[in-house]
Amino acid sequence: MKRQIARQLLNIGAVELRPQNPFTWASGVKSPIYCDNRLTMSYPAVRKEIAKGLAAMIRQQYPDCEVVAGTATAGIPHAAWVSDLLELPMIYARSKPKDHGQGNLIEGKVETGKKVVVVEDLISKGGSVLKAARALQDAGFEVLGIAAIFTYDLPQSVETIEGAGFSFHTLTDFPALVEEAASMNAISQDDLPMLADWHRNLKAGTLTS
Repeated sequence: MKRQIARQLLNIGAVELRPQNPFTWASGVKSPIYCDNRLTMSYPAVRKEIAKGLAAMIRQQYPDCEVVAGTATAGIPHAAWVSDLLELPMIYARSKPKDHGQGNLIEGKVETGKKVVVVEDLISKGGSVLKAARALQDAGFEVLGIAAIFTYDLPQSVETIEGAGFSFHTLTDFPALVEEAASMNAISQDDLPMLADWHRNLKAGTLTS
């Protein structure tokens, strides 16, 4: 599953590896990878496979799930497709309360005590999805865990999310992506040591702009 999803993300350009001409992240860090899983919305076959994978993950890891919650904004469409497959209610968590109307932070029907799984598109250090999970807890939900498409496989995400008492699972990750890209000849074998070094430094928190 990890390699299959990684191949699909690479094929549509949702994840791009560019070791010789790195991207610049908002933090200023030079990165050989850029991830934009929002592109999956435009590819019906890919988004269906992702939804099936996330639904299967939830059935296996969180069989007691009663509500599927998306993170605003990238997690919302995936949560909708997954909730449809699981035939469960769907809600979503805003990054901040609306500044008008009822000022909702959670959109959808909120029922105290319902068991919810959070759906996210990407996990880096885990701060954004943790904020959503805590907002759902504060709204009265029991958060069973988090299901996401991709993770950079950073220890910071484990410390952030699991340290706060939540578990998370993803369909694919950075190591699987690199393996699949190499098998597709999307990157050179000569690029593998540099990618490994970059990932090791990212995990150690030693990358600078």
